[in-house]
Amino acid sequence: MQSRFPLPKFREIKTPFYYYDMELLDRTLESLSREAGKYGFVVHYAVKANANPVILEKIRNYGLGIDCVSGYEIRRAIDCGFKPSGIVFAGVGKSDWEIELGLDNDIACFNVESIPELEIINQIAASKGKTARVALRVNPNVNARTHHYITTGLKENKFGINQWDLEKVVTSLETLTNIKLEGIHFHIGSQITDMQSFRNLCNRVSEIMDWFTQRRYNLRIINVGGGLGIDYQYPDANPVPDFESYFKVFRDGIKLGEGQELHFELGRAVVGQCGSLVTRVLYVKEGVKTRFAIVDAGMTDLIRPALYQAYHKIENISSSAAEEKYDVVGPICESSDSFGKAVSLPETSRGDVLVIRSAGAYGEVMASQYNLRPLPHCVFSDRV
Repeated sequence: MQSRFPLPKFREIKTPFYYYDMELLDRTLESLSREAGKYGFVVHYAVKANANPVILEKIRNYGLGIDCVSGYEIRRAIDCGFKPSGIVFAGVGKSDWEIELGLDNDIACFNVESIPELEIINQIAASKGKTARVALRVNPNVNARTHHYITTGLKENKFGINQWDLEKVVTSLETLTNIKLEGIHFHIGSQITDMQSFRNLCNRVSEIMDWFTQRRYNLRIINVGGGLGIDYQYPDANPVPDFESYFKVFRDGIKLGEGQELHFELGRAVVGQCGSLVTRVLYVKEGVKTRFAIVDAGMTDLIRPALYQAYHKIENISSSAAEEKYDVVGPICESSDSFGKAVSLPETSRGDVLVIRSAGAYGEVMASQYNLRPLPHCVFSDRV
């Protein structure tokens, strides 16, 4: 039984719900700010990981910028008090209204992924009498060695500009008078735990920086994206990511010139471990060879196991009996609505409270109302 979870209080709260450990979020943000601050690195929080306003308020208080991938996220960031001067806007398919929103709010930078996008941004900026600051998202063709759904830096991905197209892109920039090139941007994927992938990224970034230097482009911003993973297997052993090693890789691997800044866009590493999905057992069903713990949370509340076959540690905080194996499944009318197969849990009964760990990133924010289910509500440790 985990003392960090207030079981008596949980018994009183309607499930399913997300529970956020705000003290752990503070510890994570303190570590992140300290380690990035050693080198003067600039960190933008990737709001797609978790857009809860209470979480965003906490992050804003630590002085982080914001990485957005939609106009709706830009609106949320501004509504939550983030300064437009700290907002960067990425995404392979920016709509006209989203570009206009960014320009109207004078955001820091558009991370641009194609020549057609550059041309449209230039056209819209010209119609408003504005100059759009942009960074070119370049595909470094570095394999992040993660799930293929969340690998984004390979040449066959839909994201970014391939290196062999750079000459064509910079030539087009000469004719786009309402565009200002501020830097280059990279992002190779998500849930990366092998630091060698980031070392490989540094090598490729350095090569591309040299390519621009040789052509006399003065790049102010080198944005290496994010991707740092968390420990889903052992969340208690490693509740805060190893930001020290992560940032040191980039300090050692990228040599900045005068006036250049190194930017990061971290999401999962910031919020992943502070969130848990809390659910209640509805039934224990005996199958032919399998015992099912059927819970009231479903893939509508946490889709990662169904979408990515992702692992989340599951705990029964109501029982201390001997352990047995269960398939933990939800109530949705889909066979993929499963949180874990052959999960070792203390003997489990109807009404027991289960906690699905490491759900602070890509959990609540990806919830849906399939089967007309309501969105899960949220409980915060400092407000229980």
